[in-house]
Amino acid sequence: MTNELLNSLRGIVGATHVIPADEVRDSAWQTHQPFRGRALVCPSTTAQVAAVLAACNETCQTVVPIGGLTGLVQGCATENGDIGLSLKNMKLIEGIDAVAQTMTVQAGVTLGEAQAAVDEAGLYFPLDIGARDNCMLGGNVATNAGGTKVIRYGMTRDSVLGLEVVLANGTVISSMNRFIKNNSGFDLKQLFIGTEGTLGVITRIVFRLAVKARSHNVALLACNTYEDVVQVLSESRELLGSSLSGFEVMWHSFYRQVTQPLGPQPALLPADLPYYVIVEAMGAHPQYDDEIFTGALESLMANGRVVDGILAKSDKERKAIWAIREEVEWLISGCFNFDVSLPVVDVADYVETVSAGIVADVPGAIVAAFGHLGDNNIHLSVLLEENQDAFADVIQEHVYQALIPYAGAISAEHGIGLEKRAYLGISRTVEEIELMRSLKTLLDPNNILNPGKVIDCADS
Repeated sequence: MTNELLNSLRGIVGATHVIPADEVRDSAWQTHQPFRGRALVCPSTTAQVAAVLAACNETCQTVVPIGGLTGLVQGCATENGDIGLSLKNMKLIEGIDAVAQTMTVQAGVTLGEAQAAVDEAGLYFPLDIGARDNCMLGGNVATNAGGTKVIRYGMTRDSVLGLEVVLANGTVISSMNRFIKNNSGFDLKQLFIGTEGTLGVITRIVFRLAVKARSHNVALLACNTYEDVVQVLSESRELLGSSLSGFEVMWHSFYRQVTQPLGPQPALLPADLPYYVIVEAMGAHPQYDDEIFTGALESLMANGRVVDGILAKSDKERKAIWAIREEVEWLISGCFNFDVSLPVVDVADYVETVSAGIVADVPGAIVAAFGHLGDNNIHLSVLLEENQDAFADVIQEHVYQALIPYAGAISAEHGIGLEKRAYLGISRTVEEIELMRSLKTLLDPNNILNPGKVIDCADS
């Protein structure tokens, strides 16, 4: 980056909003994405974002959009010479329409801030992930975040009605649709949801909201076999219907790491059982829902699918159960993390195959498995005491190559970034990847936006 361009960017956003590299703070989530660019530029309006990108495009200056840095695939990784573009100053909640059940926000609002505002308005924000207090909504949309409520509300894209996006050349595409039904030509927002800032920078969003639940039931259960876990999922869907909002599974390998004495969370159930399941239901009829949920648990216990369990009886107890699954940033920050999708019935065989291969080839490795089973999504965290980088390729080969027999997806909800790019061909055909490159070339011919992430245009 030339000093002339840097001065130009200071003129656009203000000198105090161009932060030198040595003053840029790392994320609280420690996701191994230290800032290595020349400077971090922090615009406050869409017009400023457009002016910054236009100036950078004119000089072929590379730009890396940076959100809350809670991603796990190096999607915000920077190199010497890059500038970072943060929308942390664009934190305006523009409005909540209680009748239409929509929310219009700027992209720098955090997920936690959005949830709090929507809750105060008497509605429910359908996305929820453990990094809610750090991640930004623009990043959630750009990565098509998933989380713990996908089984009921879908991925982030299912809650996005409209977007405002700035293209690489500074053109503003304002497609701020507010309607559930709108078939007026191409649905352009889909070009930017889940494409990790490679095609444009999201600046404003219209979200579809949901009705706030009036009942909330959570239970932590234990099963002896994976077959029982699958049956519990099937029966939970049948018994709880549309109120089923969360279904998480934790292998013994994960539960043991995060509960006492090894981990910080209380062991609410004994730590020597093979599988643990969190079942959550949220409904509109508290006078019936509590009884239905309790009856479902009694049925699961009676038929032997569940061998132990606890039912939360307060908000504090609900949070304690979810903390076992969610409050794990201390664990994932120090290991290799993967999220994949494959058929539910094959997940146990896949985990066993991958775990056995890694343990055999990597001395001292521990493979902890957990995830959103109701969404076909499983997470693997590989813990090593030393020489982590030396085994990175070996571990990745085991995780990704084992997906091939199941036609699995190398990324369920975390995206591709730099980390998974080399393995994209496992889940996408040659033709699909070439079309991705064509779209990138069309919308960003100078390849300035998040270059090298998802696909490498230099390979074409």
